Amino acid sequence: MADYTLFTNPMSRGQIARWALHEAGADYDTQIVDWHDKSQELLEVNPMGKVPTLVHNHNGHDHVITETAAICHYLAAMHAPELTPKAEETADYFRYFFFAAGPLEQAIIARSMGWTVPEDKEVMAGFGTYERTVDTLETLFSDREYVCGERFTMADVYVGSHIVWGMDFGSIPKRDVFEDYAARLRKRTAYEEARAIDMKLIEEAQGKA
Repeated sequence: MADYTLFTNPMSRGQIARWALHEAGADYDTQIVDWHDKSQELLEVNPMGKVPTLVHNHNGHDHVITETAAICHYLAAMHAPELTPKAEETADYFRYFFFAAGPLEQAIIARSMGWTVPEDKEVMAGFGTYERTVDTLETLFSDREYVCGERFTMADVYVGSHIVWGMDFGSIPKRDVFEDYAARLRKRTAYEEARAIDMKLIEEAQGKA
């Protein structure tokens, strides 16, 4: 049995978890989840039936990790300490990990759903406005190459995935700092390996449709 079992679908945030697994050099098996027929095995470990869900088979015990940001940091903490932050990087590491998981994702989803936050309710929304959220993200990369400065960390897997996907699907504007950052990420071996696996799975699924 592999150390990890990844419940995923190639057309999901599971791509982020797979990239994180490759960056961490973790040994894992994959369970592909059918949106319309979720397995009992998945529902037992995650009653919400969400992907990605990661199960760590460790010392005879199964540890379940859900929520993509948590999966990314868990893998770094367990297997790749070089991808965790140094003391002076810790503030930026966690700030932007949770910024992407909270305000950024909320802003993107709200915009895609056509939800408009009344001006007098912006403080309740968490992200304020979509424009302010994206501008804040741009400010981060105006003076650095990665989330924590000049060094790649696991925070870049999570934050970077939002930017790469966002520009690909039009949910984040193509600004110079974002495109430069995305180009650096796409050159990483682990990114290329993980993406190749998911792209092949997508092609196979489309071929069966």
